[in-house]
Amino acid sequence: MPSSPQQTRRVIFASLVGTSLEWYDFFLYTTAATIVFGKLFFPTFDPLNATLLALTTNAVAFVARPLGGIVFGHFGDRAGRKTVLVVTLLVMGVSTFLIGLLPGYDSIGVAAPILLALLRFVQGLGLGGEWGGAVIMSLEHGDDRRRGFNASWPQVGVPAGFVLATGLLTILSVTLPDTAFLSWGWRVPFLLSGALVLVGLWVRVRITESPLFAQVEQAGTKARMPLVEVLRTHPRALLSAFTARIGVDVAFYTFTAYIIVYLTGPLGMERSVGLNAVLIGSALQLVLIPLFGALSDRLGRRPVYLAGVVGAAVWVFAFFPLLDTRSFPLIALAAVVALVTHAAMYGPQAAFIAELFTTRLRYSGASMGYQVAGIVGGAFAPIIAIKLFDVYGTTLAVSVYVVAALAVTAVGLAIAPETRDRDLAAGPLPQRT
Repeated sequence: MPSSPQQTRRVIFASLVGTSLEWYDFFLYTTAATIVFGKLFFPTFDPLNATLLALTTNAVAFVARPLGGIVFGHFGDRAGRKTVLVVTLLVMGVSTFLIGLLPGYDSIGVAAPILLALLRFVQGLGLGGEWGGAVIMSLEHGDDRRRGFNASWPQVGVPAGFVLATGLLTILSVTLPDTAFLSWGWRVPFLLSGALVLVGLWVRVRITESPLFAQVEQAGTKARMPLVEVLRTHPRALLSAFTARIGVDVAFYTFTAYIIVYLTGPLGMERSVGLNAVLIGSALQLVLIPLFGALSDRLGRRPVYLAGVVGAAVWVFAFFPLLDTRSFPLIALAAVVALVTHAAMYGPQAAFIAELFTTRLRYSGASMGYQVAGIVGGAFAPIIAIKLFDVYGTTLAVSVYVVAALAVTAVGLAIAPETRDRDLAAGPLPQRT
C-alpha cells in the first residue's frame, strides 16, 4: 500500500535535502580541484599538469562509487533503505569536513595529495550508496502515476548541491585576496559541511521505511546475495542502466567542469565567467528536472530521455563556438541550453533505472548500474576533454567525444522496455528483442 501524501512529501523532502548535501560535498571537491588543489597539493608541476593531477584525485571518487553502491546496496536490500541513507550521509559529511582541515604540500609534502585522494575515495563510497537509496525511497513511496516526478527530486540535489558549493567558492574567491583564499578561504565551505550534515541527519531519522521493502521483509523474500542475483537474473537491465548513463555523465562534466578549464586556459578568461554561467544553468535545472520527471509520467521515460540525448548531441557543436566569442551573455546561453538538455535526460533517469529492477534487488541493481557508469563517463570526461584539445588543438574533437558517449546512451535506451507502467512489486521486466 502506498504511503499517505504527507509521508510521501516528507520522504521526498528528506531525500532532496540529504542528496543536496551529499552533492554539495561532492561538487565542492570538483570545483576546488579545478581552481585550488593543483596549486596547493601539486605545486611542483606546471599549471596544466597540476590541474590534471588534481582532476585525477577527483576521479578517485568515481572509482569508489561502485564499491559504495555494492556495499550499501547490499545492506539497503538486506537491512532497509532508511538505515543506509543515514550512514551514507555521515560518511560523506565527515570526509568532507576532514578535507577542510588537510594541510597542503608545503606543510607535509607528498602525504598531502595522498591523504587528499584517500578522503576523496571515502567521499565516493558515501555518494555511491546515497543515490540509490534516495531515489528508491522517493520511488517506492506514493502514487505509481507520479513515480517519475517523485524520483526526480533526489536528482534535483545535483544542481542544488552544485549551486551551493560553487556559489560559496565563487563568493570567497572573488571577495578574498588570492593569498587568503588559497591559505584558508577555500576551507570554509568544506568545514561548513559538518554543520549541514547535522541538519540532514535530523530530517532523515524522522522518515518511515519504504512500504515495498517492508512487504519483502514481512514475506521473508529478501535476497541473500543481492548483487549476485542481480547479475544472474537482470543482466539486460544492468547493461541498460550502465549504458543509458554514460553519455549523460560525459555531457554533464563537459558542460560544467571542462567549460571552466577551457575558459580559464585556452581562452584566458577569469574563472568567475565560467562559474557564473554554469550557476545560472544549474539554478534553472532546479525547476526543469522535476518538470521533465513529471513529463515522463505522461509520455514515458524513454521518449523524454531520448529527446535530451538528441538535444545535447546537437547543442555540443554550438557550445564551444559560443564560448569562443568570449562574450558572457553568449557563454551563459551556451551553458544554460546545455544544462536544459541535461535536465531532459536527468529528470526521467532516476525512475527509469530504478524501475528496471525488482524490489528485493532494486537498491543493488540500480546503484551498480548507475555508479559503474560513473567511472567510464564522469570520472575521466574532463581529463579526456583536456587531452583531446591538447592533442588535436580543436574543440571539435571534444564535441565528437561527447556525441559518441551520447550514442552509447541511446543504445542503452533502445535495449530497454518502457518502464513507466510497470508494477514495482512484480518480477523482472520482460526484455526487448
